[in-house]
Amino acid sequence: MHDDGRYDDPRGSASDHVSRETSYPGWSPGGSSGTSGAGPSADGVTPGSEAPEPTPVRRSAEAVSRPANAPADGRSDGTRRNATASARFEPAVPQQPTPDAVRDAAPHPPVAGAVEPYADVSVDPSFVPRETAEDDDPPLAMEAMRAVQILNPSGEVTMPRPERTRVMCVANQKGGVGKTTTTVNLAVALALHGNRVLVIDLDPQGNASTGLNVPHHTGVPDVYDCLINSLPLEEVAQTVEGIPNLWCVPATIDLAGAEIELVSVVARESRLARAINAYPGHFDYVFIDCPPSLGLLTVNALVAAEEVLIPIQCEYYALEGLNQLINNINLVRQHLNPKLEVSTILLTMYDRRTRLADAVEQDVRNHFGDKVLRAVIPRNVRVSEAPSYGQSVMTYDPGSRGATSYFEAAQEIADRGVKEPVGRNA
Repeated sequence: MHDDGRYDDPRGSASDHVSRETSYPGWSPGGSSGTSGAGPSADGVTPGSEAPEPTPVRRSAEAVSRPANAPADGRSDGTRRNATASARFEPAVPQQPTPDAVRDAAPHPPVAGAVEPYADVSVDPSFVPRETAEDDDPPLAMEAMRAVQILNPSGEVTMPRPERTRVMCVANQKGGVGKTTTTVNLAVALALHGNRVLVIDLDPQGNASTGLNVPHHTGVPDVYDCLINSLPLEEVAQTVEGIPNLWCVPATIDLAGAEIELVSVVARESRLARAINAYPGHFDYVFIDCPPSLGLLTVNALVAAEEVLIPIQCEYYALEGLNQLINNINLVRQHLNPKLEVSTILLTMYDRRTRLADAVEQDVRNHFGDKVLRAVIPRNVRVSEAPSYGQSVMTYDPGSRGATSYFEAAQEIADRGVKEPVGRNA
């Protein structure tokens, strides 16, 4: 045993030393396997027999300089393992088909009555697939068609005009149900299609004047002057810019004190009716936008009108106060205006995603019957955005669902007003 870990092999010469790290059973300096277990070894030497004397191995200078336990090709164990793995996963070479496989792949004789998968099929040249039918228009084209229909750029009278003036009061003491929005959009729709329309803003907030882009600041002649100072209506009415055949009587903040001042006025309930009857011109429709209350302003509107249009929001609170409104209308009919009647019910802010909206619609239709318009106004953001630009939804976005619904409602109102279309021009 030496200090460097080598030991003397009694079977070999002193020059053939083997390191302890590379000595294990069955290893020999010449690369052949040693004896292990019973039976003859690879050299034909049986156990117990005397092993032949090993032949001295001559090493080159490179082998002498390399450690005894280093691989013969100079590569590390990791490199040799990678080489073995790459050899194990070499791509397979495509095999040539055997005669049996070629024989099995031969085409079989055709079967009677069978249809070839890629056979030529005769197609009718006049056939048009459902996805490309000529009657179907793309969504943008349909929206453009609706916009042209609503705006009516030709100016023709496409909605029937009534034989006499229809004065309609848009009333509901419940706030936020769409009275002003309904008044503005119905008036614009009828005016765009050939009707002469007057809008009277009887709400001190003046939202109808804002929606029609009519000045209604302090100092502007308004409906207050007509009620308190008996100013003629023609001196107060203003034309609406961009909408032919449409006029508006604005409301200012002065109207908030009109109810108190009307208390001491003689025949205070019919002040507005006299102002409308004294107007020298002719209108097809007069819409009166009422405040959300049942005070003297609303009573003046009910006395001046012949028809009441009630917008009903598709919620429970809107139904709760409807009974009280109907009772007040009946009182006005009995004592002040025998011609007054509820002619139109319009459902607004309809949300088809909720069951409550469907329930309210069914209750209203069951109670009022044919007075409820078939058109229903859905919740639409375009309807809410339009007043901020001083426009109605009919001119702000004529292709929107809100504009289409109000157009259909105006068409129904116009059709109900006459038994047959009247084609006279203004």
